[in-house]
Amino acid sequence: MKPIGLLMREHRLIEHMIALMSLQLSEINKTGKADPEFILVAVDFIRTYADRTHHGKEEDILFKELATKQLASEHKKIMGELVEEHALARRLTVNLVSARDNYMQGSKQALKEIVHSMQELTKLYPGHIEKEDKRFFYPCMEYFSKQEQDNMLRAFYEFDQKMIHEKYQKVVEELEKAAKQAQGIPS
Repeated sequence: MKPIGLLMREHRLIEHMIALMSLQLSEINKTGKADPEFILVAVDFIRTYADRTHHGKEEDILFKELATKQLASEHKKIMGELVEEHALARRLTVNLVSARDNYMQGSKQALKEIVHSMQELTKLYPGHIEKEDKRFFYPCMEYFSKQEQDNMLRAFYEFDQKMIHEKYQKVVEELEKAAKQAQGIPS
């Protein structure tokens, strides 16, 4: 398997979550109410899977390796756009979390902010994925030898193995911090 095969498989799961977010938007438009629990799950998915795991492999491994190559100007331009789109997805996710928190506190404006952030995310990802799948990934593999591709694929697998530990290390740290705060112990 080429390294991009793994990335493209991850795209398929991201597309499923984006479809679910679109369904949630339809439900919000029908009922005038957001589902805060769905938003938490969607945010966790975007942050952990789409951004940290998937974009992490792209930025920390693929793009980093591509930066050592003499890229055609078109590929360099697309890579820059992809990095900007990753950053935009992060900002939209932060906005979605903030809007959800405000919604939970009764803010009337928050529902509009939830809808806006979710709409922007559901618009961003399909085009972003298509750009990577159809215009970037395949041409970029031409910059790498078979050995370099095999090494990259191994690096992807190693990256994934570390992710579960990183995620739950953060979960435990946050829970410990909250427990200390509840007991009045400075963190």
